[in-house]
Order: sequence, then C-alpha cells, then structure tokens
Amino acid sequence: MSLKTYFLQVKEVVQETSDSVTIYFWHPLSEQIKYKAGQFITVIVPAGEAGKKVRRSYSMSTSPHSDTSIGITVKRVTGGLVSNYLNDNVKVGDFLEVLEPMGNFHVEPNADKTRHVVLFAAGSGVTPMMSIAKSILKMEQNSRVTLIYGNRREDSIIFKHKLEELETQYGRRLSVHHLLSNPSDLWVGHKGRISQGIAIRLMKESDTDFAKDEFYLCGPIGMMEDVMNGLGIYNVSKDRIHKENFHTAMVEGEPEEIDESLQTQTVKVKYNGNEYDFEVKPHQTILEAALDLDIDLPYSCQAGMCTACMGTCTEGKIKMDEEDGLTEKEIKRGLMLTCVAHPLSKGVVIEID
Repeated sequence: MSLKTYFLQVKEVVQETSDSVTIYFWHPLSEQIKYKAGQFITVIVPAGEAGKKVRRSYSMSTSPHSDTSIGITVKRVTGGLVSNYLNDNVKVGDFLEVLEPMGNFHVEPNADKTRHVVLFAAGSGVTPMMSIAKSILKMEQNSRVTLIYGNRREDSIIFKHKLEELETQYGRRLSVHHLLSNPSDLWVGHKGRISQGIAIRLMKESDTDFAKDEFYLCGPIGMMEDVMNGLGIYNVSKDRIHKENFHTAMVEGEPEEIDESLQTQTVKVKYNGNEYDFEVKPHQTILEAALDLDIDLPYSCQAGMCTACMGTCTEGKIKMDEEDGLTEKEIKRGLMLTCVAHPLSKGVVIEID
C-alpha cells in the first residue's frame, strides 16, 4: 500500500489549552487535500534519537465542509516525542511532512438525511468529534448533534469556546454536555466521569431514539466499554455504533500494561522476496522490533488503523493490541497488523504482500 506524502506549510498555530495546540495547514498549491470528517493524518517529524524520524497519527479537528484549512489538534503527552515536538517547536511558516488522510472512523454527510448523532468523547478524543459535528450541522439542515464530553477540569476542556459558539450558531440542533471529574468549586455543570448510568441519563435527556440514532465514541477503553454496555441494554445494533480508541491514535508512550505471558521470540517475516529473522521483545511490537534493526517493512500510522503494515500469519500464534483495523473475517483468515502485533509462540512466520 503506497501512501501519498505531502509537505504542508503551517498557516496558524492556536493554543487551545495549556497543553494542547491546533495546527492549521495550507493546502498544497497543486491540489486540495480530500478527507472525510473524522479521519486522521500521519505526521512525520525528526523527534527520535539522533534526529530519527518518528510518526504519529492525529485526527483532524477541521471539517472538509466548513473549514478552508486542514487542522490537527495535539495534546501534550508526558514523555511523548511527537506531541511535545509539535507543541514546543512548530510555528507559522514551517513545513511538516504528512501522509494522506486515512481512517474508517468517519461521517459522510447527506443533505437529504434527517438524523440524530450522539457523540461521546473524553479529553483529546473530542478532536474527530469536532470535525464530525461541524460537518453534520453544516450539511444536514434537518439533523441534530449531541456531544457528551468528559474532562478533568475546566481549563482542560479543548474547544470550550468553539463549542459555545457552535451552540449559539445552531441553537437546538447542537447540545453539549460537559462532565468534569475534578472540577473547581465554581463548576455548576455535571460532575464525574462518563459512566454507563450517566451516559444513559444524558442520552434520555437528549431525546435519544435508541432504535435509530447513530453513536460515535472516542476516548479511553473504559469509557467506551461503559457506553457500549449502556447501549447494549437498549439493543442498539452494532452497525450504528462507531468507535475510535484515541489511546492508539493520539497518545504516545509505552503500553499501560505488558502481558506477562509475552516472551522474547524470534519471528520470520517474508517481504519483497526477502526473509528476515529477528527477535521481538515483550515490550515491542513486531514492527517496532523490525524498525529498530533498520528492516524496511511497510507501515504508516503505527496505530492499527490504516492497514499499511498488513500481513498474514502463516505459522505460529500472534496477539494484536487492537483489532479494529481488520474485520472478523480478515482476522479469521490470518491477516494481522505488524504495528500492533506481538508473537505469542515460537516459530511465528509472517508474509507481507
């Protein structure tokens, strides 16, 4: 899978909160970059050791239907190479290397539709939701959007003022519910986290029709599981539930937990007429181990979403941290993504077309 590369010039940098910025880009002179609301781009910056290029994927917070520029919103992560680089170093006029927009978490507005879309987000998981909300509100005059958005404190709410402006602009067509887990004494809104009970209560307050409304989730796994459980009570069909794990798409660093059953294993990867045998340590994915040895395997987002690193496990057993990038049928056929895969047994063989 060959992905198009752009060198985009920074048009504007907006400080959203003390630890997050939105970076707006000019389109290239030769074309308008096409993307769908909710998709992401992969940014490549020299933030690794000895200036080694590092890739991270960030959802676009702009709408292809209402914004003239492409923009990504990046929240600083403790120890995060790319998020800190983008927050600290990028300025107007700079050029950044990016890969073309990708991702299956998206909305395609239809002016003839009349629907209610319910968005659940926590922290920087609101980024694709801004793109989705603006797109639906702009293009579907008879549709409405509800956003249920969790944060820690008032000053950590990304897009707080932008959301207020959108509520004023669209009136009853947009309803935003903020929840804060650690608010100040002056906070008069909802308190706590997005739990199953709170999710159900706020959906009912928003006149949610569980038989036909659409639901989009982006945030920590625990939050999304609670919301999913709540939707399950009302037998919401899976085809109306869309989710994005922002901890893979937008947050950097080591996994929160290392599976103790993982052991250092030697794997064989067949690619482009060559065979590579190398060790994969418990804290590494197969792709990370290969890249550390300068083995040139295909990849892009390193988040298990774009499928650029897809291969087939023909021998042995592997485990993937994320499976959302593949269908159940693909997984049963042995397809896997090296960027989120770990060897579980000896003798793992992977073939990449």
